[in-house]
Amino acid sequence: MSIACTDRAAAGKPRHRVRVPGRTTVYLARPGQAPLSEAGALPGAADPPLNEAGQRQARRLGAVLGSPDLTAVFTSPLLRAAQTAAAVADHAGLPAITDERLADQAPGVESASFVRERAVAGLTDIARRFRGGTVVVVSHDAVNRQVLTALDPNLGEPDRLSQENGCFNTLELRDGSWTVQTVNEIPDQAP
Repeated sequence: MSIACTDRAAAGKPRHRVRVPGRTTVYLARPGQAPLSEAGALPGAADPPLNEAGQRQARRLGAVLGSPDLTAVFTSPLLRAAQTAAAVADHAGLPAITDERLADQAPGVESASFVRERAVAGLTDIARRFRGGTVVVVSHDAVNRQVLTALDPNLGEPDRLSQENGCFNTLELRDGSWTVQTVNEIPDQAP
């Protein structure tokens, strides 16, 4: 499921913005494909690297999201997310900052509500820390779906929300309120 966006130059190409006091744009991305996700299994807390397709997806995210006016790049501590975030950070000339609150759900260990609470708190802290800027946050399928549906209950049940490998979602924190602007945007096929 993709949501139409009125604030985009074209699908798959975010419009980077001038800093506006009180408004933070967050691009919430899913890592590129890893061997387990290629097989249709969710890697969860397993830590495989990106496969070849995932590396291409990470490069596309880097090319699309890694603009010089990007303020910060944050990543889950898992390797596939860190590799994806590095592609974005390299394009922007920034370091990728690891935040444990963005880690994938540990199946059987963490409840969905726990994951939602820790991830929304982490995302909100990051957005407030970089108020007025544009931030990329690389997290995981289960985490992103929990965050998106917590911020916009009209999106429905988390398990029914699509988050393809290498996608990004556009969020905005303005005056303490979140808006989900796009969901499951796929960067153009080049590079």
